[in-house]
Order: sequence, then structure tokens, then C-alpha cells
Amino acid sequence: MKKLLDEIYSPKELRLLKKQDLPQLAQELREFIINIVATKEGHLGASLGVIELTIAIHYVFNTPDDLLIWDVGHQAYGHKILTERKNIFNTNRQLHGISGFPKRDENKYDAFGVGHSSTSISAALGMAMASSLKGESKNHIAVIGDASIASGMAFEGLNHAGVSKANLLIILNDNAIGIDPSVGALKEYLTSVKQGMQKQDNIFEALNFNYSGPIDGHDIVNLISELNRLKTIKGPKLLHVVTKKGKGLKQAEDHQVIYHAPGKFNAVTGELINNNKVSPPKYQDVFGRTIVELAKINNKIVGITPAMPTGSSLKYMMELIPERAYDVGIAEQHAVTLAAGMATQGLIPFCNIYSTFLQRAYDQVIHDVALQNLPVIFCLDRSGLVGEDGATHHGVFDITFLRCIPNLIIFAPRNEIDLRNIMFTAQLGLNKPIVIRYPRGKGTTTDWEQPFQKLTIGKGAQLKKGTQLAILSVGTIAENIIRATLNLNVSHYDLKFIKPLDATLLHMIFREYKHLMTVEDNCVKGGFGSAILEFASEHNYKNDIKVLGVPDTFMQQGTIVQLQEQIGLDSASIRNTINKILNTTT
Repeated sequence: MKKLLDEIYSPKELRLLKKQDLPQLAQELREFIINIVATKEGHLGASLGVIELTIAIHYVFNTPDDLLIWDVGHQAYGHKILTERKNIFNTNRQLHGISGFPKRDENKYDAFGVGHSSTSISAALGMAMASSLKGESKNHIAVIGDASIASGMAFEGLNHAGVSKANLLIILNDNAIGIDPSVGALKEYLTSVKQGMQKQDNIFEALNFNYSGPIDGHDIVNLISELNRLKTIKGPKLLHVVTKKGKGLKQAEDHQVIYHAPGKFNAVTGELINNNKVSPPKYQDVFGRTIVELAKINNKIVGITPAMPTGSSLKYMMELIPERAYDVGIAEQHAVTLAAGMATQGLIPFCNIYSTFLQRAYDQVIHDVALQNLPVIFCLDRSGLVGEDGATHHGVFDITFLRCIPNLIIFAPRNEIDLRNIMFTAQLGLNKPIVIRYPRGKGTTTDWEQPFQKLTIGKGAQLKKGTQLAILSVGTIAENIIRATLNLNVSHYDLKFIKPLDATLLHMIFREYKHLMTVEDNCVKGGFGSAILEFASEHNYKNDIKVLGVPDTFMQQGTIVQLQEQIGLDSASIRNTINKILNTTT
């Protein structure tokens, strides 16, 4: 039987359908996404929840002339399929495939590139103001979730838009959950609105928005009617739409956190496909289990995360010691300064933020923490290459943008035991801030729950002794070097600390070896290798130094192994580089 979706390549074909056929199209679109994500993996629940809304927007508005901006982009799979990418959607998030997020240079229907939350209102407002200045008559639509709209940047956009005359439509997709359940006073307010219990004036009307809703986000006919009405109204408007994340797949509806990005699953039943073999833990779980272990013996420890309790595994502390673990919502700036405030009062805050999201709180790290030399412990999850999420999520800049900040200690554990030990050491009292950066995914050690050992700040270690070349590394990239240097007459040193560097060890290395090589999973510009080059310059060493790392470009999506092969950071490539250096020295 011919499916409606088979004939849809772009919104042009979509708009030829009769309204009564659109529920069938919605069902087919859901099935299409489920069948591909079940085997290819990706973000599932968010896109399933906005299928009717996606169809309605493209049916009513003249995209791409009318500009549609998705917030974050987790929910944009249906949008991608309906906008000329149906036949290549099976390459989603894969090497040389399409991005898992809207991306301007990928398709004309992607009006703005997104991957971090809460940018859609500001971007859409900027576009609307530009259209006004150019005398253009366009619609500008921002779709934002109830978790994202609680972020400070979204409030800033609302505050400005409310006093503008911009032709802007904000669609609030309210499903009470982001990656984890939404938190905060605004979430409670929206819940009261949905239940018809709000006592205050409508907050959005108070900000000068023409507010409508809440309406059922799965009633496609009503959605189309309301969007058509809103097209005729000028100025800033907000449509409050209520949806269910994971709609159409029972498992995804019932387990919304798990099915945000579930991995492989059975497309018919929704059951996850599990690999039951024993393997090392994820680094995030080492953090999560260790902070609970430490917090039980040190009542000054608190945990903070900006809306990532599951992704960071702070959820374990939230379950077992909830009075000392805080999800502050999508508010990285607030999370950092909150931690700073706690530190002034003698608490020991572990502030867990993904590396790529700490970029959003750079001023707070400098002004509120480092300048005041407050002992905040930053745990940067997802540092280095993260894989299929691509350019918006790779944590490859943190060494560079943090290394220049005075008072900071920066540490990269080589394995799970190192991570536990630096967390233990940090909570003993360093009297200054520390950054601990570790990667996404699993480590290498199954017996990682070893007794704690206090580390000496600024002290590295020798992993392998040779005579021809000294290789210097920080972090988990050391495992690739260990494999690369089997049977080679080279030395390998794990510096552990990017700041402060182990000057005693480095002086010995520079005196003993003519040739050095640094390896890191950070960008080469200003990273660990740059720190070694600066050390050499400062002390007038003339050694030959080869720097390996992430090149000066934005890395796209692919598996971590594929991306490492692409830039010469896999074991085979590192070995080839070593051999080239050795061949030039003989």
C-alpha cells in the first residue's frame, strides 16, 4: 500500500495534502523515525512528541521563506525528513552523513544552527528585526521547550521581544521534560496553567506577548487553525502547546528520560537491546558513584548540575542524598555562581557541567570563581571528542579556554581510578578551584572501586621508559599511546596536570630527550601541547617538539574511533607518526 510519506519530499508536496490526511501522515512519519533510530540510534522521544506540530508549521507557513528555528534541535528529526532529507535520513549523526541537529550549511530549511539550548528566541528575534529593516514581510517562528525557556538566555530574548514590534511567533512546546524532568518555578507555573489553576496574571501577557493556549499539540487540525489565526496577528506572539514526549511509542511515553536517546531498540516493541557482557563503567557513573561515597563521609559536599542529572550521573546523589544535590535547570551561569556562593560559606561544591556547556559560563568561571580563588570543584563531563553529536557538543576547547585563567588547577585523569583519586583529593581542601576533565563513555578499568589515594598537585608519572623519544600526554588518550608504543623504544609520560605542569619532570625530560611529542584530545591551538611549547620557550630549550591533537577546525559527527582516525589520534596513526620521527633521528 502506497504511503503518503512516500510522496513527500519537501513542504511543497505536504501543502498539497488535505487536512484530513495529515493524521495518517503523522503516523507514518513517527513509524519512519522509530524504524531508523531503532538501528541507527539518536534522539527519539523529543522528535516523536512534536510530529503534529512539525507538520502543522510547514503546512501553514511558507518555509523556507518563512523562517523556522528549532531550539536545541533534539526534536527536529521530523523537520529534517519533511525538508528534502528523507532519503538520506538513515545517515543521521554518522560520519559524512547529516547532522543530528539543524545546520545552516546542510539545508535551506535550517534557518539557524542549534545544539545548545535557549538560543531560538534571540535568533528568531534578530531575524525578525532584520526583516523589518529590509521591508520584508516574513513570519519568524521559534519552537522552544519548557525546559529551555527557563534558561537565562531565553528570558533575555523574551524581555527584548516583548518591547519590540517584531513579527515573531514563539511556540512553547510544553511536555514538562527536557532530557530530564523540568525543574523550577516556571515549570510549576506552566503546570498550573495547564491545570487551569494559575492565580497570577499570565506571565507572557505581562511581557507584552499575545498569548494563546494551552492547546493540544497532537490535535493537528486545531493546531493548523490556530497557526493560521496567528499568521494574521502582528507583533510578538506566544502559542502554548502541550505535547507528550515519546508520543506514539509506549515505551518512550512511559520512560521519557531513558528514551530521550535510547540507543538501539526493537522498533515494534520498543524494548531496549541490551549488551549484558561485563565492561568498565562510564566515566559519568564513576563520578556519580564516587561523589555519593565521598558525600557520605564529608557532609560539606554538595552536587550541582544544570539540567543534566542523568547525563552526569548526579542522579545517584539526588536519589540518596537529595538535600545536598541540586538540578538548577538549563542555567550554566547560575550553576557556576551558585557554586561560588556556596564555597564562600564553607561548603565543597562539585559543579558538574558538560565541557561544551561550560563555554556558556566563561565569565562566571573567571569573575565569580577564579578571581576570588574559591574552591569550586568543576567536573567537566564529555571532554574531548564526543562522537555522533558532532560539532556543537565536542568538548575540545576546555583546556585552551581554561588554561589562561589564574588560580585554576586543571587535571585530566588517565583512567577511572585517577578520577576517583582527584575527586577525593579535591574535597580534602585545595583552597583554590580545580577543573577535572573526563570523556564521554566507558573507560578501561573494571575493578575501579579502589581505596582512595591522595594525589600530589602538579605531579606527573612515567608510564613507559625508552631512549629515542619522549611522548607526553594528559587524560584518557594515553590508552591509544600505550597501544601505539608496544615494542617501541620510546618513553611515555602522563603529565596528569595541565596546570600546574610538573616542572621537575619536564626539566628532566627536556634534558634527556632531543625529540618530544605531545598528544591530547583538545584543540592544538592553545592546548596542552602549547603549554609544553611555552615551557620550552620560557626555559630556552631547543628540543624538537611534535604536537598532536584536534586540528584548528570544527569536527563534525562520527564515532569517536572514526574521528580519531580522521585526525591521526588513533593508535595506528600515532604509531605511524612515532615511526616517522624515529626514522628521521637515525
